[in-house]
Order: sequence, then structure tokens, then C-alpha cells
Amino acid sequence: MTEREYRALSFWHATVPGSLEPREPLPGDREVDVAIIGGGLTGLWTAWYLLQRDPALRIAVLEKETAGFGASGRNGGWCSALFPRSTSSLEKAHGRDAAIAMRRAMVATVDEVGRAAAAAGVDCDWAKAGTISYARSAVQRAAASAEVNDAAGYGVDPLELWGADRVRAAGALGASFDPTCARVHPAKLVRGLASAVEKRGVTIYEQTEVLDYARGIVRTTRGTIRCSTVVVALEGYTATLAQSRRAVLPLYSLMISTEPLPDSLWDELGIAHGNTFADFRHLLVYGQRTADNRFAFGGRGARYHLGSAIRPQYDRVESVFTHLRAALAELFPAIGTVEVSHRWGGPLGVTRDWHATASFDPATRIAQAGGYVGDGLSTTNLAGRTLADLITGTDSELVGLPWVNYPSPQWEREPLRFLGANAGLAAMTVADIEEGVTHRPSLIARAMGSLVGH
Repeated sequence: MTEREYRALSFWHATVPGSLEPREPLPGDREVDVAIIGGGLTGLWTAWYLLQRDPALRIAVLEKETAGFGASGRNGGWCSALFPRSTSSLEKAHGRDAAIAMRRAMVATVDEVGRAAAAAGVDCDWAKAGTISYARSAVQRAAASAEVNDAAGYGVDPLELWGADRVRAAGALGASFDPTCARVHPAKLVRGLASAVEKRGVTIYEQTEVLDYARGIVRTTRGTIRCSTVVVALEGYTATLAQSRRAVLPLYSLMISTEPLPDSLWDELGIAHGNTFADFRHLLVYGQRTADNRFAFGGRGARYHLGSAIRPQYDRVESVFTHLRAALAELFPAIGTVEVSHRWGGPLGVTRDWHATASFDPATRIAQAGGYVGDGLSTTNLAGRTLADLITGTDSELVGLPWVNYPSPQWEREPLRFLGANAGLAAMTVADIEEGVTHRPSLIARAMGSLVGH
């Protein structure tokens, strides 16, 4: 791909400073201490913290395209404390103390991303002003109240329940407010972090496709890397390797951005710089006010493709873009006919039980992390710190968290995987319709809850 083609990947790529021309590929066989497969945030944060633990480590990052090509550079820009599995679900699986420890770690990670980005000299439009989740029906208002009460029961998240007088989305009866979220420009973060680790001695080989890996070895189209430790950090692209085809399902999420809007309109809408926002519908939407006053707004709705296929044409689905523009106008009619400036999408990684992991096998010295289900912008940082501790044998609170070495089950073989994933997507759409008709919590959503981390 050319620089122009990389710029066209997303609004974030179009506006990130510096060149997107690929770095040099692997020039043949090499030997290093740590080989990291994937040039996204998981791999780069792991490199960053490994060097803090041991500055002498020889680290190579292997990337098929360019650093930040995937979800790390295309996401919604929420640096939040969200984890794919709810705290109550984690409590059922691991016990109350473990669930609270995981929650505390996620909350602390939000500020750690800001601190570490600043330490790395990365300007990523960081602004922390919290997430507003609008409740636009009585059912959604009850869900917002339950969310706030659940959080209070664990004593970690300082969530607030807002009344209708504090929110300006159309039809909103109130909202939950979570102050532990920051707005960022994701491509600035991941590209800046790549430059920062490179300046500290990490070698990033781009245009280098990994074919497979095993203990002490990574084979690529450009040569073979021998190493003492392998880190697999492919997230949604995990399924591109035959040996992990069923470990993570690539699910597409799509986004739009608008032309810039005046400050006066943002004041009218009640969305400050640093705010992110969503509502309580089941077919997820998410948004932020960008540093240059645009809406960056996304959501689910694109279908899963047979065989975990990932293709450039899947990044753009006109029906989903149309739905997103309509949903944004429904939330904020005052935006009028503002033009959509960019449309994009890409795959994120979903494990069979919606449980992310950071894992390390000391016998093979193979580490991996992922399965963030769209909550990865901050979780990648926690993964990087955790993997760095596991790899270097550092005893810390992080290595005792319940996601460490957690084994999610494999996804079903095709066509069951295709049928199940797309049935789940359809169910969320129907659940929103059901609630609109019955004015009661969706029975379909309740039945799906255990399958999607609730």
C-alpha cells in the first residue's frame, strides 16, 4: 500500500502527523531476545514496558503493514476502564476479590495511558472528561440506574446517575456518567508510541508478514527470527494464522466522522472536550468530540464473514454508514445537515466467552494478549505492563489478576461460527425493537447476556 492508501484507512490516519510510508521490512534471518508479532498497541506497549524492566533487551516488532494499521489506529478513541466482561460476570467466574482487583487495575490504567504517553513525548489529544451514557426510554433509565448501583456495590467506580436536566440528547430521560474515560486520537497514540520505542532501541520491521511461530522462532515472508521469547499481539488478526484460527473471531465495527462544528453548537449539545458518549441500546454505538470539533461516531452492525475472513472491502458497508448517520442525527438533531467527512471500519477481536487475556507460558516462553472486544485502547496498556512483568519474572499485583493465563474456549468450526455470530448480531437488533414495542427489558437481550460478558 502507498502512503495515500494508508491515509485513506480512517479519519485518524488521514489526520495523524508525520509520514505513513512503511519502515523497512525484515532484511533476512535475525536473532533477538523478544520477537513481537503485531505493530499495534498491545505489541508496542509490551515493548515499552519491557525496556523499562530491562533496557538491554533486543526487541523486534514484526508488522505486516504499518504500525497502527489495525484497530489500534482506527478505533473510537475511548481510553476507558471498560473490560469486555462485566464486574459481576468476573465475580461469578473468579470470585469477588479478583473481580474488584481487575476493576481497580482497569480504572488505574486510564491515567497510566495518559502518563505514559506524556513520558514518551506523544501528543494524542488526550483529554479526560468521562463518558455520558444517555438513557432515552424508561427501560434505558432503569438500566442506567442499575449500572450505577452495581458499580457502587463494588466500591471502585465513581459512577453518577444524571437526571434529564443535565443531558441534551434528544429524548434523554437521564444518563449514567463515568468519569474514568479520556478522549484520544488513536492513530496519534499508536504512531507516536511506535516512534518512541524505536528511539529507545526497538526495531520495527514493517511489510513483514508472519507465517507461523513456535518456541524460540518466528517465520516470516522475509526471513526467520530466532528469539528467547515470542509475543503474539494480533488481536482481530489472530485468525489470520492457521494455528490460532479459532481463538479469536474478527468482528467488524464501523465509524463515521463529520465536518467540524462550532463551539456554540457543542455547548448547546452539552458535550465538552474530553467527553465520550453512548446510550443504552443493545446494538452498540459510541462517539466522541474530536480535538478539532468533529463527531467521531461508530457502532456495530456489520456482519461476521465466513471463515473469519478479513478483506479491505469489509471496512466499508454503506448500509451501516447510513444507519450511523441516522443514529447520530436521532441523538442530536441540532447537527442538521452537517456533512460526513470520513467513513471507515475494521475488525476487532472477540473470544468465545468475551474474556480478554494476558498470558505467558514459561516453558515455551510464548506470550499473548487480546480478545478486547472493542475495549482495547486502554486494556492494551494493562496487557503490555502485565506481559512485561510475566516475561521478566517480575512479581507484581498485575501478574495475579484474573485475566492472566485465562484460557477462553475455541470458537466453533464453520459454518456454526458464521451462523452463531450473525445470529447474535441480529438478536441485538431485534432486542432494541422489542424494548421499543414492549417498553420492558428485552427477553432476547437477557438470554444473550451470558454469551456477551454480562
